[in-house]
Amino acid sequence: MQTAAALDALSALAQKSRLALFRHLVQLGPGGATPGELAEALGLAATTLSFHLKTLAQAGLIEAEQHGRSITYRADFAAMQGLVDYLTENCCGGDPARCAPRAARR
Repeated sequence: MQTAAALDALSALAQKSRLALFRHLVQLGPGGATPGELAEALGLAATTLSFHLKTLAQAGLIEAEQHGRSITYRADFAAMQGLVDYLTENCCGGDPARCAPRAARR
């Protein structure tokens, strides 16, 4: 992942409703959800939900699949893993074993 893409993803997630929306889609797994299901689950108005979905899609964190008149949104797990990999690429100077004790305390 390039720095610009990482910044776009982090910027998209730096908002309470979008972070909740993305986390919900991650929890749902590859099946995803329709906008109506997402709006109900998160208590968001349709216009607000649409704005947040568009932002997450533009950042490459979610994908939409059209089925006739219905759309299913799902988390892009490869993009999520790419962001995590980018953030941890040089963890502990490239020696992850140095990080293990700290990570295990959580």
